[in-house]
Amino acid sequence: MRRLALLTGLLLLAACGGEEAAITGPSVAGFAFRADATAISPGGAIDVRYTCDGEGVSPALGWKGAPGATLELALVVDDPDADGFTHWLVYGLAPEVTALPEGVPPDGEVEAPTPFRQGENGFGDTGWGGPCPPAGEEHRYVFRLLALDAELGLEPGADRGAFEDAAEGHVLAEARIEASYERPG
Repeated sequence: MRRLALLTGLLLLAACGGEEAAITGPSVAGFAFRADATAISPGGAIDVRYTCDGEGVSPALGWKGAPGATLELALVVDDPDADGFTHWLVYGLAPEVTALPEGVPPDGEVEAPTPFRQGENGFGDTGWGGPCPPAGEEHRYVFRLLALDAELGLEPGADRGAFEDAAEGHVLAEARIEASYERPG
């Protein structure tokens, strides 16, 4: 029985091709999150370009298969090794949106190529705040895409607490990618 479970797990991992993360919230077939393999290698390292040691631009991300009842998509990127420090908070994404481009401007509200709003990161700024752990330390970064059954109605620049309060009880499904970054020592 153990061998069967292990074999099934390996086949599922192979089927994902290493680029799509498993669903970790409520189970919804086909809801998957992916990242540009040159930017973020799921289970691997985040390219320096997207960190405080590089250009600090946001990575290109994509997803597919949002549940039919989705009214809004949201993205939370945090560092569990730094008490959940928020690196990016994106909300107000229409359910038909399937990607964010590289280098999203740090404005609170973005109109093109698709409208959405960004919240406050742990650095006190709005938009993407790239990984920046202490020198010589490797930290993990979790990219969580949430399919919500309600429109949150949050204004640009909302903080993590306001986001979590608004999203509570509205998560239909969650997909995630985890990657790491270690600053040169």
